[in-house]
Amino acid sequence: MTDQPDLPQGETRSERQQTSNVVVHLHEYRSGAQDPLPITFHRRELDLILKVYGRMVGEGEWRDYAMDHLRDKAVFSVFKRSGEMPLFRIEKNPKLAAKQGAYSVVNTHGMILKRGHDLQQVLKVFDKLLKVIET
Repeated sequence: MTDQPDLPQGETRSERQQTSNVVVHLHEYRSGAQDPLPITFHRRELDLILKVYGRMVGEGEWRDYAMDHLRDKAVFSVFKRSGEMPLFRIEKNPKLAAKQGAYSVVNTHGMILKRGHDLQQVLKVFDKLLKVIET
């Protein structure tokens, strides 16, 4: 028994090795149009987001976060508990920059709470969120 994967029917190990020994130069790979670089948050954008995140953690509203840098958008997700669905997603989608604005805040149900061209203005949605008070 080996740790080698099973070969498709009719393929030999020497044929498999010939196809897997291809050298790709990193600069050629990055310059290729087939795999564009992912969208990321810039340092100033992260500073604004983390400022709001720190305030909400201090208030006990949020406890964890995750960042995803995808081909079409960057997403900062915030969680009440790490095992749950995100409470909010702060998204940056450059394709919408000329239309509705690149930044948006989306709640758990997928509803867009605020969208705009200026991240600082979009993040103001967290200043006026109502809290549930149990009696």
